[in-house]
Amino acid sequence: MSQHTGHSGTNEAEPETPNLDFQGTTPYDDYVKASVLTHLQHPLSDDPGEMVFLVTSQVMELWFTVITHEWQTAADALRRDDVPTALAALKRSTYELESLNASWKPLAHMTPGEFNAYRSALGEGSGFQSAMFRRLEFLLGDKAASMLVPHRGAPREYAELEKALAEPSLYDEVVRYLARQGFDIPDEVLHRDVTQRYEAHPAVERAWQRIYSGAGAPSATDEEAAAPEARPKKGEQSPEAARAVAVAAAVGGAGGGLVALGEALTEVAELVWRWRNDHLVATRRAMGAKTGTGGSAGVAWLEKRAGKQVFPELWTARSYV
Repeated sequence: MSQHTGHSGTNEAEPETPNLDFQGTTPYDDYVKASVLTHLQHPLSDDPGEMVFLVTSQVMELWFTVITHEWQTAADALRRDDVPTALAALKRSTYELESLNASWKPLAHMTPGEFNAYRSALGEGSGFQSAMFRRLEFLLGDKAASMLVPHRGAPREYAELEKALAEPSLYDEVVRYLARQGFDIPDEVLHRDVTQRYEAHPAVERAWQRIYSGAGAPSATDEEAAAPEARPKKGEQSPEAARAVAVAAAVGGAGGGLVALGEALTEVAELVWRWRNDHLVATRRAMGAKTGTGGSAGVAWLEKRAGKQVFPELWTARSYV
Protein backbone atom coordinates (compact mmCIF):
# COMPACT_ATOMS: atom_id res chain seq x y z
CA MET A 1 0.00 0.00 0.00
CA SER A 2 1.48 3.35 -1.01
CA GLN A 3 1.85 6.21 1.44
CA HIS A 4 2.55 9.92 1.12
CA THR A 5 3.51 12.72 3.45
CA GLY A 6 0.73 15.23 4.11
CA HIS A 7 1.03 18.91 4.94
CA SER A 8 1.50 18.03 8.62
CA GLY A 9 4.47 15.83 7.82
CA THR A 10 2.70 12.62 8.87
CA ASN A 11 2.25 9.61 6.63
CA GLU A 12 -1.33 9.25 5.39
CA ALA A 13 -2.63 6.10 3.75
CA GLU A 14 -4.39 6.59 0.43
CA PRO A 15 -7.98 5.39 0.28
CA GLU A 16 -8.22 1.80 -0.81
CA THR A 17 -9.67 1.17 -4.25
CA PRO A 18 -13.01 -0.64 -3.93
CA ASN A 19 -13.38 -4.09 -5.43
CA LEU A 20 -14.23 -3.67 -9.10
CA ASP A 21 -13.97 -7.24 -10.30
CA PHE A 22 -17.01 -9.48 -9.78
CA GLN A 23 -17.96 -12.81 -11.19
CA GLY A 24 -21.18 -12.03 -13.03
CA THR A 25 -23.36 -9.08 -12.05
CA THR A 26 -22.51 -6.68 -9.22
CA PRO A 27 -23.87 -7.30 -5.72
CA TYR A 28 -25.61 -3.92 -5.95
CA ASP A 29 -27.56 -4.94 -9.04
CA ASP A 30 -28.30 -8.35 -7.56
CA TYR A 31 -30.00 -6.58 -4.63
CA VAL A 32 -31.56 -3.46 -6.19
CA LYS A 33 -32.31 -4.95 -9.64
CA ALA A 34 -31.32 -1.61 -11.16
CA SER A 35 -30.71 -3.18 -14.55
CA VAL A 36 -34.33 -4.36 -14.53
CA LEU A 37 -35.77 -1.06 -13.29
CA THR A 38 -33.90 1.06 -15.83
CA HIS A 39 -35.03 -1.07 -18.77
CA LEU A 40 -38.77 -1.07 -18.04
CA GLN A 41 -39.40 2.12 -20.00
CA HIS A 42 -40.93 1.56 -23.43
CA PRO A 43 -42.46 4.81 -24.74
CA LEU A 44 -45.16 4.42 -27.37
CA SER A 45 -44.61 7.74 -29.11
CA ASP A 46 -41.67 9.74 -30.45
CA ASP A 47 -42.32 12.65 -28.10
CA PRO A 48 -39.49 13.07 -25.53
CA GLY A 49 -41.96 14.20 -22.87
CA GLU A 50 -43.55 10.76 -22.71
CA MET A 51 -40.42 9.37 -21.03
CA VAL A 52 -40.92 11.78 -18.13
CA PHE A 53 -44.58 10.79 -17.80
CA LEU A 54 -43.74 7.09 -17.91
CA VAL A 55 -40.90 7.18 -15.39
CA THR A 56 -42.89 9.42 -13.02
CA SER A 57 -45.79 6.95 -13.13
CA GLN A 58 -43.42 4.06 -12.40
CA VAL A 59 -41.83 5.96 -9.49
CA MET A 60 -45.29 6.56 -8.05
CA GLU A 61 -46.04 2.83 -8.28
CA LEU A 62 -42.91 2.11 -6.23
CA TRP A 63 -43.98 4.62 -3.58
CA PHE A 64 -47.48 3.08 -3.53
CA THR A 65 -45.79 -0.26 -2.84
CA VAL A 66 -43.70 0.89 0.12
CA ILE A 67 -46.52 3.01 1.63
CA THR A 68 -48.90 0.06 1.40
CA HIS A 69 -46.25 -2.02 3.17
CA GLU A 70 -45.97 0.57 5.96
CA TRP A 71 -49.72 0.82 6.51
CA GLN A 72 -50.11 -2.94 6.52
CA THR A 73 -47.30 -3.13 9.08
CA ALA A 74 -49.12 -0.54 11.21
CA ALA A 75 -52.44 -2.38 10.94
CA ASP A 76 -50.84 -5.70 11.92
CA ALA A 77 -49.10 -4.03 14.87
CA LEU A 78 -52.32 -2.44 16.15
CA ARG A 79 -54.01 -5.82 15.98
CA ARG A 80 -51.36 -6.95 18.50
CA ASP A 81 -51.72 -3.73 20.56
CA ASP A 82 -48.16 -2.86 19.56
CA VAL A 83 -48.51 0.92 19.27
CA PRO A 84 -44.76 1.78 19.06
CA THR A 85 -44.34 -0.40 15.96
CA ALA A 86 -47.49 1.08 14.43
CA LEU A 87 -46.32 4.63 15.12
CA ALA A 88 -42.90 3.96 13.62
CA ALA A 89 -44.47 2.61 10.42
CA LEU A 90 -46.91 5.53 10.18
CA LYS A 91 -44.08 8.01 10.72
CA ARG A 92 -42.00 6.42 7.97
CA SER A 93 -45.00 6.54 5.66
CA THR A 94 -45.29 10.31 6.10
CA TYR A 95 -41.77 10.77 4.72
CA GLU A 96 -42.65 8.42 1.88
CA LEU A 97 -45.88 10.29 1.19
CA GLU A 98 -43.91 13.53 0.97
CA SER A 99 -41.66 11.89 -1.62
CA LEU A 100 -44.70 10.53 -3.47
CA ASN A 101 -46.24 14.00 -3.54
CA ALA A 102 -42.97 15.47 -4.83
CA SER A 103 -43.22 13.07 -7.77
CA TRP A 104 -45.84 15.39 -9.27
CA LYS A 105 -43.18 18.08 -9.83
CA PRO A 106 -42.06 16.89 -13.30
CA LEU A 107 -45.70 16.83 -14.49
CA ALA A 108 -47.17 19.73 -12.55
CA HIS A 109 -46.53 22.37 -15.23
CA MET A 110 -47.33 20.33 -18.30
CA THR A 111 -49.31 22.29 -20.91
CA PRO A 112 -52.23 20.81 -22.88
CA GLY A 113 -50.05 20.80 -26.00
CA GLU A 114 -47.27 18.89 -24.27
CA PHE A 115 -49.69 16.28 -22.93
CA ASN A 116 -51.53 15.96 -26.23
CA ALA A 117 -48.23 15.13 -27.95
CA TYR A 118 -48.35 11.62 -26.49
CA ARG A 119 -51.76 11.28 -24.83
CA SER A 120 -53.15 9.12 -27.63
CA ALA A 121 -50.39 6.58 -26.94
CA LEU A 122 -51.90 5.94 -23.49
CA GLY A 123 -55.06 4.51 -25.04
CA GLU A 124 -57.47 3.59 -22.26
CA GLY A 125 -54.71 3.47 -19.63
CA SER A 126 -55.48 5.48 -16.50
CA GLY A 127 -54.06 5.80 -13.00
CA PHE A 128 -57.28 4.59 -11.39
CA GLN A 129 -56.47 1.17 -12.87
CA SER A 130 -53.38 0.87 -10.65
CA ALA A 131 -53.72 -2.28 -8.52
CA MET A 132 -51.21 -1.08 -5.92
CA PHE A 133 -52.93 2.29 -5.59
CA ARG A 134 -56.21 0.42 -5.08
CA ARG A 135 -54.64 -1.59 -2.25
CA LEU A 136 -53.49 1.68 -0.71
CA GLU A 137 -57.02 3.09 -0.93
CA PHE A 138 -58.48 -0.09 0.59
CA LEU A 139 -56.15 0.29 3.57
CA LEU A 140 -57.50 3.82 4.06
CA GLY A 141 -61.02 2.35 4.26
CA ASP A 142 -62.16 3.48 0.81
CA LYS A 143 -63.43 0.16 -0.51
CA ALA A 144 -65.69 -1.02 -3.32
CA ALA A 145 -65.84 -4.51 -4.82
CA SER A 146 -66.40 -2.96 -8.24
CA MET A 147 -62.79 -1.74 -8.22
CA LEU A 148 -61.62 -5.34 -8.58
CA VAL A 149 -63.28 -5.63 -12.01
CA PRO A 150 -60.45 -4.03 -14.04
CA HIS A 151 -58.03 -6.65 -12.69
CA ARG A 152 -59.92 -9.83 -13.60
CA GLY A 153 -57.37 -10.53 -16.31
CA ALA A 154 -54.43 -10.37 -13.87
CA PRO A 155 -54.76 -13.30 -11.42
CA ARG A 156 -52.03 -12.21 -8.99
CA GLU A 157 -53.25 -8.62 -8.68
CA TYR A 158 -56.88 -9.74 -8.48
CA ALA A 159 -56.10 -12.19 -5.65
CA GLU A 160 -54.16 -9.53 -3.73
CA LEU A 161 -56.99 -7.02 -4.08
CA GLU A 162 -59.63 -9.60 -3.17
CA LYS A 163 -57.69 -10.37 0.01
CA ALA A 164 -57.28 -6.66 0.83
CA LEU A 165 -61.00 -6.05 0.28
CA ALA A 166 -61.94 -8.77 2.77
CA GLU A 167 -59.48 -7.64 5.48
CA PRO A 168 -60.04 -4.81 7.98
CA SER A 169 -58.56 -1.50 6.85
CA LEU A 170 -55.89 0.34 8.79
CA TYR A 171 -58.58 2.56 10.30
CA ASP A 172 -60.72 -0.45 11.23
CA GLU A 173 -57.77 -1.71 13.26
CA VAL A 174 -57.39 1.73 14.86
CA VAL A 175 -61.04 1.80 15.92
CA ARG A 176 -60.87 -1.76 17.27
CA TYR A 177 -57.78 -0.78 19.25
CA LEU A 178 -59.67 2.17 20.77
CA ALA A 179 -62.43 -0.23 21.82
CA ARG A 180 -59.89 -2.48 23.55
CA GLN A 181 -58.64 0.59 25.43
CA GLY A 182 -62.09 1.07 26.93
CA PHE A 183 -63.76 3.49 24.54
CA ASP A 184 -67.43 2.89 23.85
CA ILE A 185 -67.46 1.72 20.23
CA PRO A 186 -70.68 -0.07 19.26
CA ASP A 187 -70.79 -3.51 17.66
CA GLU A 188 -72.17 -2.02 14.44
CA VAL A 189 -68.79 -0.35 13.97
CA LEU A 190 -66.57 -3.11 15.35
CA HIS A 191 -68.28 -5.84 13.33
CA ARG A 192 -69.19 -3.88 10.23
CA ASP A 193 -68.86 -5.35 6.74
CA VAL A 194 -65.23 -4.48 6.06
CA THR A 195 -65.68 -4.97 2.31
CA GLN A 196 -67.69 -1.73 2.31
CA ARG A 197 -66.41 1.86 2.49
CA TYR A 198 -65.87 3.08 6.04
CA GLU A 199 -68.50 5.60 7.14
CA ALA A 200 -68.00 8.06 10.01
CA HIS A 201 -69.74 7.23 13.30
CA PRO A 202 -70.57 9.53 16.26
CA ALA A 203 -69.14 7.07 18.79
CA VAL A 204 -65.73 7.13 17.09
CA GLU A 205 -65.87 10.92 16.98
CA ARG A 206 -66.61 11.00 20.73
CA ALA A 207 -63.65 8.69 21.37
CA TRP A 208 -61.27 11.03 19.57
CA GLN A 209 -62.83 14.03 21.30
CA ARG A 210 -62.09 12.48 24.69
CA ILE A 211 -58.56 11.54 23.67
CA TYR A 212 -57.73 15.05 22.51
CA SER A 213 -59.41 16.57 25.55
CA GLY A 214 -57.13 14.56 27.82
CA ALA A 215 -60.08 12.70 29.35
CA GLY A 216 -59.16 9.18 28.27
CA ALA A 217 -61.59 6.30 28.05
CA PRO A 218 -64.85 6.69 30.03
CA SER A 219 -65.32 4.70 33.22
CA ALA A 220 -68.31 2.49 33.82
CA THR A 221 -70.01 5.28 35.78
CA ASP A 222 -69.13 8.03 33.34
CA GLU A 223 -72.47 7.88 31.54
CA GLU A 224 -73.04 11.59 31.67
CA ALA A 225 -69.81 12.39 29.85
CA ALA A 226 -70.58 9.70 27.28
CA ALA A 227 -74.10 10.95 26.57
CA PRO A 228 -74.48 12.70 23.19
CA GLU A 229 -76.33 15.63 24.79
CA ALA A 230 -73.34 16.25 27.07
CA ARG A 231 -71.08 17.04 24.17
CA PRO A 232 -70.01 20.68 24.04
CA LYS A 233 -71.35 22.84 21.26
CA LYS A 234 -69.04 23.64 18.40
CA GLY A 235 -66.59 26.29 19.48
CA GLU A 236 -67.05 25.61 23.21
CA GLN A 237 -64.38 23.96 25.33
CA SER A 238 -65.40 20.66 26.85
CA PRO A 239 -65.22 20.11 30.64
CA GLU A 240 -62.58 17.48 30.03
CA ALA A 241 -60.46 19.95 28.08
CA ALA A 242 -60.80 22.52 30.85
CA ARG A 243 -59.53 20.00 33.40
CA ALA A 244 -56.57 19.04 31.25
CA VAL A 245 -53.48 21.13 31.85
CA ALA A 246 -52.73 20.91 28.13
CA VAL A 247 -53.18 18.36 25.41
CA ALA A 248 -49.45 18.49 24.84
CA ALA A 249 -48.91 17.27 28.38
CA ALA A 250 -51.12 14.30 27.61
CA VAL A 251 -48.62 13.11 25.04
CA GLY A 252 -46.39 12.02 27.86
CA GLY A 253 -49.22 10.84 30.12
CA ALA A 254 -51.51 7.86 30.22
CA GLY A 255 -53.32 8.87 27.05
CA GLY A 256 -50.20 10.06 25.29
CA GLY A 257 -49.95 7.05 23.03
CA LEU A 258 -53.47 7.69 21.78
CA VAL A 259 -52.77 11.35 21.08
CA ALA A 260 -49.60 10.37 19.24
CA LEU A 261 -51.56 7.76 17.27
CA GLY A 262 -54.20 10.32 16.39
CA GLU A 263 -51.60 12.83 15.23
CA ALA A 264 -49.73 10.24 13.15
CA LEU A 265 -52.97 9.28 11.42
CA THR A 266 -53.87 12.95 10.91
CA GLU A 267 -50.51 13.56 9.26
CA VAL A 268 -51.12 10.63 6.93
CA ALA A 269 -54.62 11.88 6.10
CA GLU A 270 -53.37 15.38 5.33
CA LEU A 271 -50.63 14.12 3.03
CA VAL A 272 -53.09 11.87 1.19
CA TRP A 273 -55.36 14.90 0.73
CA ARG A 274 -52.41 16.89 -0.62
CA TRP A 275 -51.58 14.09 -3.07
CA ARG A 276 -55.15 14.08 -4.37
CA ASN A 277 -55.13 17.85 -4.77
CA ASP A 278 -51.75 17.85 -6.53
CA HIS A 279 -53.16 15.23 -8.91
CA LEU A 280 -56.22 17.39 -9.48
CA VAL A 281 -54.22 20.56 -10.22
CA ALA A 282 -51.74 18.80 -12.52
CA THR A 283 -54.63 17.24 -14.47
CA ARG A 284 -56.52 20.51 -14.69
CA ARG A 285 -53.44 22.25 -16.09
CA ALA A 286 -52.72 19.51 -18.62
CA MET A 287 -56.19 18.76 -19.97
CA GLY A 288 -58.79 21.09 -18.46
CA ALA A 289 -62.24 19.50 -18.18
CA LYS A 290 -61.76 16.88 -20.92
CA THR A 291 -62.80 13.29 -20.34
CA GLY A 292 -59.97 11.40 -18.65
CA THR A 293 -58.04 8.51 -20.13
CA GLY A 294 -59.80 5.26 -19.34
CA GLY A 295 -63.19 6.97 -19.69
CA SER A 296 -63.24 8.66 -16.28
CA ALA A 297 -64.77 12.10 -15.78
CA GLY A 298 -61.26 13.55 -15.48
CA VAL A 299 -61.13 16.68 -13.35
CA ALA A 300 -64.72 16.23 -12.11
CA TRP A 301 -63.88 12.76 -10.79
CA LEU A 302 -60.68 14.02 -9.16
CA GLU A 303 -62.55 16.92 -7.53
CA LYS A 304 -64.93 14.42 -5.95
CA ARG A 305 -62.01 12.32 -4.71
CA ALA A 306 -60.22 15.35 -3.27
CA GLY A 307 -63.30 16.27 -1.25
CA LYS A 308 -63.34 12.96 0.64
CA GLN A 309 -61.92 12.99 4.15
CA VAL A 310 -59.50 10.29 5.27
CA PHE A 311 -60.11 9.11 8.86
CA PRO A 312 -63.09 11.52 9.09
CA GLU A 313 -63.73 11.57 12.86
CA LEU A 314 -60.17 12.69 13.53
CA TRP A 315 -61.11 15.94 11.81
CA THR A 316 -64.66 16.47 13.05
CA ALA A 317 -63.79 15.69 16.70
CA ARG A 318 -61.55 18.76 16.82
CA SER A 319 -64.61 21.01 16.73
CA TYR A 320 -65.61 19.70 20.18
CA VAL A 321 -62.28 19.84 22.03
